[in-house]
Amino acid sequence: MQTNSNLSVLVVDPNPGMRGNLKNMLAQAGISKIDFAVSAGTAIRLLSTRSFDIILCEYDLGGSAGDGQDGQQLLEDLRHHNLIGLLTIFIMITSEGVYGKVVSAAELTPTDYILKPFTVEMLAGRIARAIERRAAFLPAYQQIGQGNLREAVRLCALGEAAHARYAADFTRLRAELHVSLNELPEAERLYSAVMEAKPVGWAALGLARTLFAQERHEEAETLLTKLVAQNPKLMAAYDLLARCHEASGAPARAQLVLEDAVAISPHMVRRLRKLGEVALDAGDAAAAERSFKQVVAKAKYSEFRDPEDHVNLIRALIRNGDLAQAGSMIRDLEKSLRGNPATEVCKAISNAMLHESSGNAAAAAGELSTAVQAVRASAAVSSKLKIGLARSCLSARLDQEASEVMLAVMNDVGSGVSMQQAMGVFVKAGRPDLAEGMGSQLKAKARALLDVADEKAGMADYKGAVHSLLEARHMSPGNLSVMFALANGILRQINELGWDHPLAEQCAGVIDTIRKLDAAHAELGPLNEAYLAAKRKYGIAN
Repeated sequence: MQTNSNLSVLVVDPNPGMRGNLKNMLAQAGISKIDFAVSAGTAIRLLSTRSFDIILCEYDLGGSAGDGQDGQQLLEDLRHHNLIGLLTIFIMITSEGVYGKVVSAAELTPTDYILKPFTVEMLAGRIARAIERRAAFLPAYQQIGQGNLREAVRLCALGEAAHARYAADFTRLRAELHVSLNELPEAERLYSAVMEAKPVGWAALGLARTLFAQERHEEAETLLTKLVAQNPKLMAAYDLLARCHEASGAPARAQLVLEDAVAISPHMVRRLRKLGEVALDAGDAAAAERSFKQVVAKAKYSEFRDPEDHVNLIRALIRNGDLAQAGSMIRDLEKSLRGNPATEVCKAISNAMLHESSGNAAAAAGELSTAVQAVRASAAVSSKLKIGLARSCLSARLDQEASEVMLAVMNDVGSGVSMQQAMGVFVKAGRPDLAEGMGSQLKAKARALLDVADEKAGMADYKGAVHSLLEARHMSPGNLSVMFALANGILRQINELGWDHPLAEQCAGVIDTIRKLDAAHAELGPLNEAYLAAKRKYGIAN
């Protein structure tokens, strides 16, 4: 068991007196490996280069040495950008009396939080409790870190039996792992079993998520409506309920749900951003403007400021007819986010919107062309912004530019945009000819990538070959030849370079997809046997 002397702690607090007090308290608890950060930005820079066992973070980071962020926003950034993992213990320290802020912090689930004033004994007790829990989950966490989710599922089942105190937490983690493995019926069964024994909010929310993922939106909506009524502080339930309404084509209802959530917990930046987006979809530009103004203000001191927030605010201002303020925001975007790789794209798109609203179509088209050039030079913007840019290009009859932007989206394997969705942009714009042309280009590129993969494999660059094959599948997702090549490429890498849990799971998923498409395919049996042989080779076989 890890002793306190081996623990590393990061204290995040702008107050030198409090930093000194915490150092003394930790020393009395046997902890000497202590680093300090005076602001959220300092903490993020430290955590970008090293990890800590424990983070003790003051909620109010806006002191004289602070940078404007609070502890809740810091935790949000750390979780969203994967700067802290499952093994990191995050304890929020606060004397904050504002109810909404406390709810916001709690919904981000820090490991624990402690209210000032507190004693050495209280702090040591919270740390000891957190260390004990982490030790119980350590085997499962290690397997998750290695990408071996199936083994983590097995260890969670053992943990439920071995640690009665944490049985519910192990069940919860096991269900979440099944969701990650896309084993939705199994996750649904676990959540349902918990609900039958004793209805709890997290199980109901988990069950709703599995229903939503299976596109059973009405069932999920019914469950979430009841859940929100019974647990009005369960903020994630509001977010998922809003997504249900969106999926049902009711953005106005989604907006109402998110407004209720923001009224309870007003400091979650990502929810405010979502509310602004939904309000724009619902045609409520005034609400969108209010939300995006808060997003821009709250993100001002974040290390992860996003220029796209300015674009959204500018879009809302233009829809509200406030062109003067929109122009001011464009100047602020250029000045305050200079150096950000996405700024040039966002500035050009914003200028195009402003020119279009002023009736200057030629100037708008020029800015759109500039935006396309900026996209060509940098892939820093989101797929959503690129798709919006492609739609604007289509409206301005910049066909070649629109096609180029959509091809850039499809060239990004991690874009989350399918070929069907990309082609749908052109079809909805009344340009099926461009959709057909892009489809032909994507298929040709997929064929070329198969040749590239063969060349890389011939040079023993097995990882490079798999990367090219993944790109090919993204370009041509329903192509059986590509899927067989990908599965075989993964098996070749595993056999040559060693077992890789995430890749093996991906291979199993490809084989399952092939089976669904053509269960009688002559190559399916040998491929499946090759997969099982690889598992036996490394002692992974069931």
